Amino acid sequence: MSIKIERALLSVYDKTGLAEFARGLHDLGVELVSSRSTSAVLREAGLPVTDVGDVTGVPPILDHRVVTLHPKIHGGLLAEPTKPEHIADMAEYGIAPFQLVVSNLYPFGSDTAGFEHGDGAVDLIDIGGPAMTRAAAKNHKYVTIVTAIEQYATLLAELQANAGVVSLDTRRAHALEAFALTAAYDANIVAWFQEGIAQPKHIDLALERTDEVLRYGENPHQAGARYRVRGTASWFDTIEQHSGVALSYLNLYDADAAWKCAFDLGDTPACAIIKHANPCGAAIAGDLATAYQSALECDERSAFGGIVAVNRIVDAATVEKMVAGPQADVVIAPGYAPGVIDQLRTRRKNTRLITAAPPTPWTTDIRQVSGGFLIQDPHHFAATRDTWKVVTKNSPTEDQWRDLAVAWRLVGHVKSNAIVLVKDGVAWGIGAGQQNRVESGEIASKKANGRAQGGACASDAFYPFPDGVEAAANAGVSAVIQPGGSVRDEAVIKRADELGLAMVFTGERHFLH
Repeated sequence: MSIKIERALLSVYDKTGLAEFARGLHDLGVELVSSRSTSAVLREAGLPVTDVGDVTGVPPILDHRVVTLHPKIHGGLLAEPTKPEHIADMAEYGIAPFQLVVSNLYPFGSDTAGFEHGDGAVDLIDIGGPAMTRAAAKNHKYVTIVTAIEQYATLLAELQANAGVVSLDTRRAHALEAFALTAAYDANIVAWFQEGIAQPKHIDLALERTDEVLRYGENPHQAGARYRVRGTASWFDTIEQHSGVALSYLNLYDADAAWKCAFDLGDTPACAIIKHANPCGAAIAGDLATAYQSALECDERSAFGGIVAVNRIVDAATVEKMVAGPQADVVIAPGYAPGVIDQLRTRRKNTRLITAAPPTPWTTDIRQVSGGFLIQDPHHFAATRDTWKVVTKNSPTEDQWRDLAVAWRLVGHVKSNAIVLVKDGVAWGIGAGQQNRVESGEIASKKANGRAQGGACASDAFYPFPDGVEAAANAGVSAVIQPGGSVRDEAVIKRADELGLAMVFTGERHFLH
């Protein structure tokens, strides 16, 4: 069913572009009705407009809390003009129908900072706006609801092309966006009521699909897409892709792990190479080219087809190392020096080159399980070096302290059980995802192949038996960092002393599943 727009209700918080849109409606012969602040904008633009108060006979009351909540407004939004009983009610109570509503809401989700509960933030909880929006969306068979400034131009073009008539498809599409908006708005309010609660009773997620075109999910027979919380953005939304085909589901998943790892290694030039969400190489150095080359040499075979993330602008020296090494699926950087992108495109044409803003912190980590979700605080390093405790007779040297810090940061990004061997800021051995810690240590030792001699070993959880530190010693390291907290800590410390190791307890576990 096609509906011609003859009467429109405009009541918006954000008035950007409204006057131009309303002028287009006026030129089509549409009668404009508006609330006080919105009507002022329209009058200033020279447009004829009727105040809501003149329709209802009631001015804004209760500090502007009640403006549009009136039968002559909501009756005009909810009436079905083909139903005899509706027609009779409208005639009896002097209600005229609306065919168009333009409404956006008080920005509760972004403007609550600094307000106390029960104080100013409550005044940002929009009542009239959501009520009008939902009423118009419910009655989309007869009413068009506009809730986004981005909808103005396309709707006006449709009206101009069709003598003021809007299609049912457009009304349905706009109604969907309206209900999504009010759902997200209510979710923000629910979250505000529970600020500071460690395990809130309610978590309402309003997600919107982003524009990435994913060829498929984890495997070709699975559909996949990226979603974000409506009205929010992350570093993913800053991505600019300079070459290659569209990013895939696994590219995005691994890129997130790589980007966070590279920036978590500190302010020194750093590189992290990720394969299947696990670092297969990572290093810090005085320059980016050295950091990349060292990270690559940790496990060059695994680096093929991986994700390379760096925390500095890619320069010509780094590019020379990249094109001489194995093909990467994706390179992520804060930027590229002049000419570097063209050089990489020519010599690594299948590599996706992207730039992005630094990774953004998130407030909640959500993991799906059958029939529900597990929710926790996001992974972070809470314990600092000044809280770490040397538990052996030997203390680390300054070089070993640096390697311990790098190993500890990196082990938190490796799937458990995790062991990382570091020497001179380079992760020479990474053992991940084994069912016991000793085998992770053996894998790390095999990959290091003696290159971690005199360096540091990090374990993401405590060593339950002395065999863990024995594996570390066999790998040639001189210092070990681990959470501690095992009932056999005394035996583990004794064995470390016998082996001449320095050992540090952080008091903080870093499992990653």
